Amino acid sequence: MILPPATLGMLGGGQLGRFFVAAAHEMGYKVWVLDPDPHSPAGLIADRHLQARYDDFAALDALADGCAAVTTEFENVPADTLDYLAKFAPVRPGAAAVAVCQNRIAEKRFLRDNGLPHGPFAVIASEADIAAADGSLFPAILKVARFGYDGKGQARVANAAEALQAFRQFKGEPCVLERMLTLDYEVSVVLSRDENGKVKCFPTVENRHTGGILDVSIAPARASACLRDSAQEYAERIAERLGFIGTLAVEFFVSRGELVVNEMAPRPHNSGHHTIDACVTSQYEQQVRALCGLPLGDVRQHSASVMVNLLGELWFEGGDAHGRYREPDWSILHAVPGLRLHLYGKHHARPGRKMGHFTVIGDDPAEVLAKALAARSAIGVRDD
Repeated sequence: MILPPATLGMLGGGQLGRFFVAAAHEMGYKVWVLDPDPHSPAGLIADRHLQARYDDFAALDALADGCAAVTTEFENVPADTLDYLAKFAPVRPGAAAVAVCQNRIAEKRFLRDNGLPHGPFAVIASEADIAAADGSLFPAILKVARFGYDGKGQARVANAAEALQAFRQFKGEPCVLERMLTLDYEVSVVLSRDENGKVKCFPTVENRHTGGILDVSIAPARASACLRDSAQEYAERIAERLGFIGTLAVEFFVSRGELVVNEMAPRPHNSGHHTIDACVTSQYEQQVRALCGLPLGDVRQHSASVMVNLLGELWFEGGDAHGRYREPDWSILHAVPGLRLHLYGKHHARPGRKMGHFTVIGDDPAEVLAKALAARSAIGVRDD
């Protein structure tokens, strides 16, 4: 076990890293954050902020020398960086698991090869691959294999001609062409797995997206017990096959009543924010525990919850970048009983940027949902 007051390393300095730092501090650890952004939300509260690129070996050497173990808050840290740090300190999750999750081609092949439910897809590495793609894939979504998130790097395409146009707009980057499925709704599972292979899953969450960005998460999901349990079983199998150590999120489509794995995230997840306020142990404390070899915490959810994302357009009158910049009236949210507001301390708001979230908790799921949606509307979140 790695015990306090040891120093832990975090690659990435966004809001997920910030919550990790806060959880680690509460448990008695110190945290160093490596992130190139001088205004990094996690770096602002860390014990040390190494402002450098993820391939800066001087900074990596400093991190390795000063930290007892290292983790990450996002999947696009170069696998070579994780491999390098692993020579000097435990790195969890490992480079091999992260490499699968950070590349949609590797991810889809992993699902296929392990008999996990996934939608029909084709790998697109050239224009010829589009011409050769099975026509039954259309209409489809073309997604870049690397660095796409929150709807970025994706295009809906009705036919091969539109796919070719989108592929050219993506400048020939390797892509995955995925058949568009009939979507009932979406769910996700956040779990943690320790070095001994023990897994603890948080209750399955129901998610609603707007413009490709998570908008509302309802926990527990309003789905059958069978579907919720199946989602957890698939997520556990994924963690086992990856040899994963840490906190992992698996997103699912529910299509015609059946689960289909959409994506995996080798880190805490936006849809797990509610665990801070609604569960005995948060996903961030679990990340600390898995990293340090501590027993995993109790994942019991003590309250029904609804989480609502707060995006940068709220900071502009009229909801767009052309409006006057002003701070939202947070008194509206603070007046709601059972509502917890979390702001990320980001330097500047812009439309589509995740600036914070709030979670409403309570005993009655229907009442919690109604209260959260009313607060969402009152603070000015639009239903575009």
